[in-house]
Amino acid sequence: MNPELRTLWKQTAKKDLRRLESALAQRLILAVEMFAETGRGDVKSLQGSYQRMFRLRIGDWRILLQVEGDVLYVLRVLPRGQAYK
Repeated sequence: MNPELRTLWKQTAKKDLRRLESALAQRLILAVEMFAETGRGDVKSLQGSYQRMFRLRIGDWRILLQVEGDVLYVLRVLPRGQAYK
């Protein structure tokens, strides 16, 4: 992963965040920002139909990401049990 990625939140991810408590949403946003700036975080590439996507794990939450060039797209913010359905 390239450090210093520009972050774009898809509408679905924004909608996912709006459903969460403010403190949790802020924690998840900070984790994405840290990953975009430093490349650090619990990130793994996904397999199968999710190929070319990554997941960032923050506790029981999964943030689905896609990197294209220098842009980090935040696709979804979901609890662990719903992230891969």
